[in-house]
Amino acid sequence: DGMNVLFIVVDDLRPVLGCYGDKLVKSPNIDQLASQSMVFSNAYAQQALCAPSRVSFLTGRRPDTTRLYDFYSYWRVHAGNYSTMPQYFKENGYVTLSVGKVFHPGISSNYSDDYPYSWSIPPFHPSAEKHENEKTCRGKDGKLHANLVCPVNVTEMPGGTLPDIQSTEEAIHLLNVMKTTRQKFFLAVGYHKPHIPLRYPQEFLKLYPLENITLAPDPWVPKKLPSVAYNPWMDIRQRDDVEALNVSFPYGPLPDDFQRQIRQSYYAAVSYLDVQVGLLLSALDDAGLSNNTIVVFTADHGWSLGEHGEWAKYSNFDVATRVPLMFYVPGMTTSPVSQGARVFPYLDPFSHIGGSVPQGQSKKVVELVSLFPTLAELAGLQVPPACPEMSFGVVLCTEGRSIAHYFNISEGKVEQGKEGCDGTERCFNEEPVALSQYPRPADTPQWNSDKPRLKDIRIMGYSMRAIDYRYTLWVQFDPSNFSADFKNVHAGELYMMDNDPNQDYNIYNSTSHGWFI
Repeated sequence: DGMNVLFIVVDDLRPVLGCYGDKLVKSPNIDQLASQSMVFSNAYAQQALCAPSRVSFLTGRRPDTTRLYDFYSYWRVHAGNYSTMPQYFKENGYVTLSVGKVFHPGISSNYSDDYPYSWSIPPFHPSAEKHENEKTCRGKDGKLHANLVCPVNVTEMPGGTLPDIQSTEEAIHLLNVMKTTRQKFFLAVGYHKPHIPLRYPQEFLKLYPLENITLAPDPWVPKKLPSVAYNPWMDIRQRDDVEALNVSFPYGPLPDDFQRQIRQSYYAAVSYLDVQVGLLLSALDDAGLSNNTIVVFTADHGWSLGEHGEWAKYSNFDVATRVPLMFYVPGMTTSPVSQGARVFPYLDPFSHIGGSVPQGQSKKVVELVSLFPTLAELAGLQVPPACPEMSFGVVLCTEGRSIAHYFNISEGKVEQGKEGCDGTERCFNEEPVALSQYPRPADTPQWNSDKPRLKDIRIMGYSMRAIDYRYTLWVQFDPSNFSADFKNVHAGELYMMDNDPNQDYNIYNSTSHGWFI
C-alpha cells in the first residue's frame, strides 16, 4: 500500500550525462536509471544557489515566498511555517530519512536540517564533510593546498574516505534496515560532488585525457550582456590554485589550459558521483525494493564551465538553472519487476561501453518547485492544494504544479490534443514556463555580486524560460519589504533558443517586448 521514495539530489550538477546527450561523460549508472525513467530535458531550478533552491523545492514555494535568497534565515521563522515534502510524507505514514546534503545546513534549515519537522530520525552527515575546504590537495610542489582542482588519493584523506562515499554507505545501511522493518520510507540522499572544490579519487582522471577536453563553445563575455547579469565567480578566485593565476577582476579570463583542467575535473567528479549512485541503486536491488520504490534524481541547480566567461552558478542562464530530472516509477515508467530480478546492476564506468536510452523523454519546460506535488501524486497521496496569491499564513500548499500528467500521455497526443484538459481543468495548450531569479547588490560586478546578503540586495533578476526563449528583467528590489518594482527596470535580456541556444546574443534592446508582459 503505497510506494517508497528514494530521492537523490546532487549539488551543482548540470546535465552533463550520457542520457542528456553528452558524448564525453562516462555516467553509465545514471544513464541506466534514465533508461527506466521519465526524463525531463528542460527542467529548471528557481534560484542558482544551494540554500534558496533547496528550500524552494522542499517546501514547494518560490524564493519570493520563502524569502530566502541567501543562506541566513529559516523560513518557518522568517516567512511562514510551511510544510515540507518530507514532512508531508511523514505525516502520511512514511519513515523519513535524510543522508548527506539535502537541506542546506546552517541557519537556513535551523541548524538541524529541519528536524524533527521533516525527518523521523536526526539526519546523517558524513564526518569527512568538515574537511571539504581544508588543505588536502597535493600541489606540484608536493605541499598540501586548498585548491579548486583537487584529485586525491582517498587513502591519504582524513579518515581515509570522502563525504559522498560515507553517504552511500549510510544510505545502503538504511535501505537494509527499512527492508527488515517493512515500513514505507522516504529516503533522501544528498551528494556533494561535483560542487567545488573538485575533490574526487584521482583514478577518475584517467577517464578524461586532457587532450579530449575542449573549452566552452562561448568562453567570452557576450558583448550585449548587461553588467548586472554577470557573475564574477568570487568563490573560485579564493582557491589557492586560482588565486596563484592572479586573474583580473571581474572579467579577466582564466588561462585556456586551466579552463580545460577545471572542465576535466568537473567531468571526473561526475563519474565519481555516478559510481556512488550506481552502488546505491544496486543496493536497492539487493534489498528487493526496486519494484516498490519511486526513484527521483535531480540537482539543486547547474554550474557554468566557462560559458559567457563565467564559472560557478549565480546567474539566470540555462547553464546555471537547468538541471537533470528523472523519475523511475515501477509499473508506470517501466513494466513491473518480477521479484528478484535486477533493475539496476552496478556498471563500472571504467569498463562499461555504450549508453542507455531514456524510457520516456519530455521536452516540456518544468520547474523544481513542482517536485512536491508531483511526488505526492506519484506516491498516491493527496496532492497539496495550489497556493493562493498571498500564502504566508498557509501551512500546506504548493506554488508548483504536478507534472505527473506528462508521464501518462505521449507527447505527440499532448501536442495535437490541444483542446483536451485534465481533471483540474488545466488545459494542455498553456505553454509551460519556468521562473528563476537571482539577486544582485549593484548594476556592476562587486565582490559580493554572487552571494549578496538580503540587506545588500538592490536588484532582482526575474527570468522566464519558455521552450523557445529566455526573457530576463533586472528590476529595483527593496529588501526591507521584499518588493520588486517592475516599473524600475535596470536591464533586460532576451535570447531566442532556435538560433542562439547558448544564450550569447541578447536582443532585448532591439526587440519590441510588449507581448511578454
